[in-house]
Amino acid sequence: MINVITLTGNMTRDPETRTVNDKVVCNFTMAVNRPWKTDDVDFIRCQVWGNIGENTAKYCSKGSKVGIVGRLQIRNYEDKEGNKKTIAEVNCNQVQFLDNKKGESNSSPSNEDDPIEGKEVTDEDVPF
Repeated sequence: MINVITLTGNMTRDPETRTVNDKVVCNFTMAVNRPWKTDDVDFIRCQVWGNIGENTAKYCSKGSKVGIVGRLQIRNYEDKEGNKKTIAEVNCNQVQFLDNKKGESNSSPSNEDDPIEGKEVTDEDVPF
């Protein structure tokens, strides 16, 4: 079977790192525009392990434009109230930094077709 996802988008907040079984994992959410509808944005959870995760946390921040390649995984868990939850996330094999430095875009002036370009994405905009 093939399970490969390639996406480009902007980070909705600073990446967060933690250590699990002596390995670093970096988690972030990215906003990805739908090309056929300029007002629709998908919010995708991502996780990156090891050195790639460490570098992602070091060189990226809220608003950074990144390209990712990975695989989709579905996880089930129970929240603090005991409710069963299911989430979909991308386990990234590659993260390409599309900004020169933290917060500094590589592209020329703002793209008017990009509904999140130049706009602040708040926690209320992310559906989870």
